[in-house]
Amino acid sequence: MGKNVVTWTVRVIVYIGLLAFFIWVFSNSYLNHLVENFEEFLVLLRQHIQLVALSSFLAIAVAVPSAILVTRPQLQRFEGVVSTVVNFGYTIPNMAILALMMGIMGIGFQTAVVALFIYSILPIFRNTLAGIQSVNSNLIDSAKGMGFKPYQILFKVELPNAAYSIIAGIRTAVVINIGATALAYLIGGGGLGNWIFVGINVFDNSILISGALPITILAITVDIFLRLLERKVVPRGARPSTR
Repeated sequence: MGKNVVTWTVRVIVYIGLLAFFIWVFSNSYLNHLVENFEEFLVLLRQHIQLVALSSFLAIAVAVPSAILVTRPQLQRFEGVVSTVVNFGYTIPNMAILALMMGIMGIGFQTAVVALFIYSILPIFRNTLAGIQSVNSNLIDSAKGMGFKPYQILFKVELPNAAYSIIAGIRTAVVINIGATALAYLIGGGGLGNWIFVGINVFDNSILISGALPITILAITVDIFLRLLERKVVPRGARPSTR
């Protein structure tokens, strides 16, 4: 009960803060730049979404199978090596990753995708690994006793029970990625970061907020969508207790 009260109190404070922010934005006409340059906004928004979608897809395609592989008995000895490599990519600041990839690949969209991909792997890998490793060993033993083969245990027991942790990792990575993608502008990757940095350079809040606010709304929208997906995909028994 006490935990729920704290949770809802924090939510109410956040919602009030967001409402006050939107009132401030509209009362000062800070979205005029977006309205007056709507076609350019759509181009930048498309670029931003493409950067997030491609880099996140690549991160999921690499991180989830990698975590699954290092939890297999014959490959568990490689868990430390893979974890170290993945952690290394995340511990480097995103600006440093962008600079490093720019030095290797030059500037442009593809360089930004690779840099964001590297930065997005760890949350997905770590949560997938933790989710699979936290599956009750009694469930696995029961599945073995029923004659399940290893791949059946993986897909019918381990992954369904680890689904909550996996999706939570994906949600974290994607939402962080949406914000980090603003930096892609610095290496010619495009996106809404264009308006953010132009607004900073010319001290124009209208340009700055016209880039920052859509990124915030996009991150909130994606987070809500992934939470709804989580409820559809994760078995009820595999969800953490809300009590």
